Amino acid sequence: MTGQTLGHYRVGELLGAGGMGEVYRARDEHLHRDVAIKVLSPGAAGESAGRAQLLREARAAALNHPHVCTVYEVGEVEGQAFIAMELIEGEALDAIIAAGDVPADQVVRYGLQIADAVAHAHGRGVVHRDLKPSNVRVTTDGRSKVLDFGIAKRMSNDTLAVVTTQSVSLTEVGSLAGTLAYMAPEQLRGQPGDTRSDVWALGVLLYELATGRRPFRGQTGFELSSSILSQPPHPFPSTVPRALQAVISSCLVKIPGQRYQSAGELRAALEVAQTGRTPQRNGWRARLTRRQWVAAAGAVAVAGGAL
Repeated sequence: MTGQTLGHYRVGELLGAGGMGEVYRARDEHLHRDVAIKVLSPGAAGESAGRAQLLREARAAALNHPHVCTVYEVGEVEGQAFIAMELIEGEALDAIIAAGDVPADQVVRYGLQIADAVAHAHGRGVVHRDLKPSNVRVTTDGRSKVLDFGIAKRMSNDTLAVVTTQSVSLTEVGSLAGTLAYMAPEQLRGQPGDTRSDVWALGVLLYELATGRRPFRGQTGFELSSSILSQPPHPFPSTVPRALQAVISSCLVKIPGQRYQSAGELRAALEVAQTGRTPQRNGWRARLTRRQWVAAAGAVAVAGGAL
């Protein structure tokens, strides 16, 4: 694609590729500005399903929010569908995590920005369903931008709690809608995901930002899925403030009804944590959570005895 034109966009260097799409830097010859152009990967361009997914992504991502990547235009030139969007100068959040030692106050600041963006989407009937560090970029002036709504689903107000059930194959992790390490337990069980599944993914992202590691680990897809489904998160290092630990732990409760119910609730809890105070969870949720871990521990003990 480099050197070609799509309408009034001159395509430049390849910036990245993944799934069905490739992203290029491009020049808008009309407005004289650089943009990012997303096109279907070679081999998928002729697929009507691929074009429909690209258009669905553009519609889902058409959110007017300072922490969401702005979509400028959706077009098609000689059968090549594309999305022209904001070019975000900066680095992906996963690169920041890999560099290590993110201060707690910066974790909270990033968390507030990302939760605010996702809350904005939730309020407009959009569930992201693929939240992870590589889908968040941080600008050179420290602003987070959520992007890649490629598998987001827009819902009516009457059906906000119902999204496409995801089928899980432990032998074909790459075929999952979303990334396994950030998928909530209910999604791994093939149950519908909703706003609370986004909250889970945000919890994994925040844990990773705060500690440099993921809360659930495994050498294979099966081991990782088993950890997500039945094990508590790895303990926090003592360097993570208790208030932040409490917020992240509340995102990573395995039963959806016991988590924060939306990104808006998570944002409010982070605002409390920012003051140094520990957000108070509802007493009944806390009690149920303790029972859940006791039950899980008992199940593990029984399984160990059987082995």
